[in-house]
Parts: sequence; C-alpha cells; structure tokens
Amino acid sequence: MDAEEQLRGWFAGRLPEGWFSERPAIVLDREEITVIGALPPLTVTEGLPDVERAAAVEGYVERFREETRERRMEIAREAEHRFRKKVSWGVTVGGETVMFTTLSVPVMTRLRQAERQVLDTLVAAGVARSRSDALAWCVRLVGKHTDTWLADLRDALQHVDRVRSEGPGLVD
Repeated sequence: MDAEEQLRGWFAGRLPEGWFSERPAIVLDREEITVIGALPPLTVTEGLPDVERAAAVEGYVERFREETRERRMEIAREAEHRFRKKVSWGVTVGGETVMFTTLSVPVMTRLRQAERQVLDTLVAAGVARSRSDALAWCVRLVGKHTDTWLADLRDALQHVDRVRSEGPGLVD
C-alpha cells in the first residue's frame, strides 16, 4: 500500500459518518493534506431567490464549520502527528468549494527581468498587491487552463512511483 492510499484509508476510517454526502477528496503535497468533503444538499433553498439561496448556503457552511471545529482540530492533530504534514479543511456545496483553512507556503524562485516585468505589470494594473500575489495569480491561471494536462502528468508520476517502489532496492 502506498502512502497516499494509506492516508486516504486513515481519513476514511477517522472521519465521522454523516459529515459528508460522499467520500471526501484528499489532496496531498509535500507540506499539506487537504480534506474537502461534499456537504449533503440543503433542501430549504429550493425555490428561493438567488440572494437568499446564497445566504442560506453561506449559513449552512458556517454552521457545519462551527459544529465540527473541535472534532476537525482533533483529527488534524492526529494526522499531523502521524503523517508529518499540516491538515487543511474545506467543503463543497452547490458546486462551490469553500476552504476553512489553508497553508501559505513560501516558495523561492529566480526570475529573469522579463518575467519580473510581467509580475510588476500585474501589480501596477492592480491585479495583484505584490509580486508574490502576482506570481500566485499566474500559477492559478495556468492551473485553471491546464487541468487535464496536469492531471495526466500527476497520473504518470504516480505510475513512475509505483514502478520504482516495485523495483529492486539500491545496493550499498
């Protein structure tokens, strides 16, 4: 069993039944584990005007967040101890994802002048507050427009990891 399967299994067994309407998405990277669960549909919003429906959904998400806070924190502490990564939480409801917590991890990069000018233009135009925000904006934009390609690349990397783990060990 690889680490990601073990992680998903652990959360499947640890999360209380009834929190989510389906198995939550568990997203893993080098620093963070993100748990995003789908809330059961909110039936009281049927037939409401858009503004009331949005307010009801917002209240629903906040209620879930408050009612589950202590338990989520307990599970996160256990997971952080066990898997040595921070845990972030979010929910999806009505096709929208709301994150409760996320990590902001500094990333060092070296950019040439032309690349810095792109960031500075975004800052000057008010698209971003800083070069850091501008770079994050660029990364989100690329991710949004290349989802399929990035998903294929991640699948290929997982396959390489599986094949590598099944191969012979290194000889000292």
